[in-house]
Amino acid sequence: MPQDNHVRVGLVGAGYISEFHARAIQRIANARIVAITDVCVARAKDLAARFNVPGVFPTIEDMIGNGVDVIHVLTPPSSHAQVAITALENGCDVLVEKPLAMNVEEVDRITAVAASVGKRVCVNHSMLYDRFVAKALRIVRSGAIGTPLTFDYFRSSEYPPYRGGPLPLQYEDGGYPFLDQGVHAFYLAEAFLGNIQDVRAYYGTYGRDSLLYDEWRVGARCEHGTANIQLSWNVRPLQNWFVVQGTEGVIRANLFAMWVTVSRRLRLPKAAARAVGAINEGLCIVAQVPANIARFACKKIVQYDGLHSLIAAFYSSRLTSAPPPVSARQARSAVYWTDRVAREADAAKIQFQARFQTGGRSKALVTGATGLIGRHLVRRLLEQDMQVRLFVRRQPPSEFLGDPRIEVFLGDLGDPAAVDRAVAGTEIVYHVGATTRGTVHDHERGTVAGTKNIVESVLRHDVRRLLYISSLSCLHTTGSGQADRVTEGWPVEPLPEMRGSYTQAKTKAEKIVLDAVRNRKLRAALLRPGRVFGPGAPFLTPDVAHRFKNLVLILGDGTRNLPLVYVDDLVDAIFLTAEKSRFDGAIFHIVDPTQITQNQLVRYAESEDNFSVIHLPTILLCGLALVLEGFCKVLRRPSPISIYRLRSALAPLEFDCTLAKREIGWQPRIGIRSGLQEVLAAERGSCSNFVPSTQPRTAG
Repeated sequence: MPQDNHVRVGLVGAGYISEFHARAIQRIANARIVAITDVCVARAKDLAARFNVPGVFPTIEDMIGNGVDVIHVLTPPSSHAQVAITALENGCDVLVEKPLAMNVEEVDRITAVAASVGKRVCVNHSMLYDRFVAKALRIVRSGAIGTPLTFDYFRSSEYPPYRGGPLPLQYEDGGYPFLDQGVHAFYLAEAFLGNIQDVRAYYGTYGRDSLLYDEWRVGARCEHGTANIQLSWNVRPLQNWFVVQGTEGVIRANLFAMWVTVSRRLRLPKAAARAVGAINEGLCIVAQVPANIARFACKKIVQYDGLHSLIAAFYSSRLTSAPPPVSARQARSAVYWTDRVAREADAAKIQFQARFQTGGRSKALVTGATGLIGRHLVRRLLEQDMQVRLFVRRQPPSEFLGDPRIEVFLGDLGDPAAVDRAVAGTEIVYHVGATTRGTVHDHERGTVAGTKNIVESVLRHDVRRLLYISSLSCLHTTGSGQADRVTEGWPVEPLPEMRGSYTQAKTKAEKIVLDAVRNRKLRAALLRPGRVFGPGAPFLTPDVAHRFKNLVLILGDGTRNLPLVYVDDLVDAIFLTAEKSRFDGAIFHIVDPTQITQNQLVRYAESEDNFSVIHLPTILLCGLALVLEGFCKVLRRPSPISIYRLRSALAPLEFDCTLAKREIGWQPRIGIRSGLQEVLAAERGSCSNFVPSTQPRTAG
């Protein structure tokens, strides 16, 4: 029987990056993946099936016992050191994902163990082996730009969608995003400018995700110059580029667009030099991009190209006994500085969270307290001199900070543990929080998983009352006629998958609440408000019209009546429901009886600003929807608009709120017209959401 001379490879970890390691290993002639292990067995089995791997094992020890020569450590960073040391002590070489370890003490342990057992460690600093980075390094080493003085690096990123459940790693510690991505910037800075000697870091909050620090600015003093590093989880389209500036020229590299240019010092008049340099750089980009796209299409350039090259170099070094591409000692500096910055951000997050009251005194909990409805509800509760607990992802509005009657629980609605902490000890939960925009995954997390978590916690802690803010979008609007008056008994949307993400999520969430009322004795009441408006909220929303600078597009002839309710009138309904409802699954529609059309509302907006109005006929909209549906069907992609969704949006409806008046005594106190005047008065002005750290953070 012929002997198998392949290097036997085991993968520890079957997460996102493991697929690319597996692809790279398949291109190595003398290597074969024989085993996979992961804490999630189903994930390991799925990866094994896709790459025809014969063995899936529950532990690394079981995998090694089956016979493995090389182990790729693809677990979360906190476990890198322990997994690598276990593999080394059992006679395996290791290739470890970045960062090699959490701190230099772990790096030194790995280095010592590897030396004692005579095994090799390679670290995945893959960008050093990216063909465009390598090209830039060759240019610098050739002296073409003279002495390099600065290195500027920018990377924008996104994490896999979080749909709810245990909180992912990136949300747990303040410094994880930099630990994850900053290591690339540090080892590249050292490759171009020598060892890092000092670092100063700034980090702040901009986005609406649960990532606390999603904007990073880091300055590094290196042996031969200075580096400026910027990381963002908000900039779109995604970017990955760097600039190296020297005494005789400048290198620009765009790693996503796949080009590298060199602008050299020209002995020409300044104006001429600038023109010639710009033309030359433009021509270089025009020549490189199509050629590299063709190479990518032909698979001569692959996704994670640098990873493929580094893995190939690692296995080649094993054959020749050459040093590994990136040794543990070489990775030590990047780990040291990354750990310094990340640890500082961890401490800053702990300090940030410690500012809020979490004593659990309040009996009333409000989710979504930073939104339009939530803010007004909290103000009204405070006017009643009530103790209020807020559940928010971010720092609450300044008007709520420092108020002794308010305590703040930070967390994501998708995180069941955080929700449970907030609900415990309360007597009434006002569940206002929901996702109003974003991807389908955002809606699944914030609205569906969030409502499920609230319901489970309310039942677990035997909370007396849950008041849930649902939506009229849950109703079957395409089944209505011109004369129909929609009551609380109207059918729920039977085909939510044909509607938008918001409707789908709210329909699922309402069902979660009502099922728990029927089957698990949940004490809940539901309100379905019309389109809520008030100061601080956008005046023209897509259900009214679409605005493009000085042009406003109205879908249809603009005569459709809008189901509106002023935010303070809705808060009245919330208070009345809390006071008078039986909390037996009762549903109340909350819509102002005053009739106002799209055209009329646009005219209100026009009184504050001048713009042109265009009506898009319904027949034209239907024609466009049909074309788009057909095109998306050919591409096997979901259509962003459909005839069904269009009919639902434009259905003429009149909502009957008799039940709310009879059961809880609600009727508008302020009304639409007075409310519109208040909105118009507050329409001007906006402010940035960016909240930087107040002082520069210094690492090192």
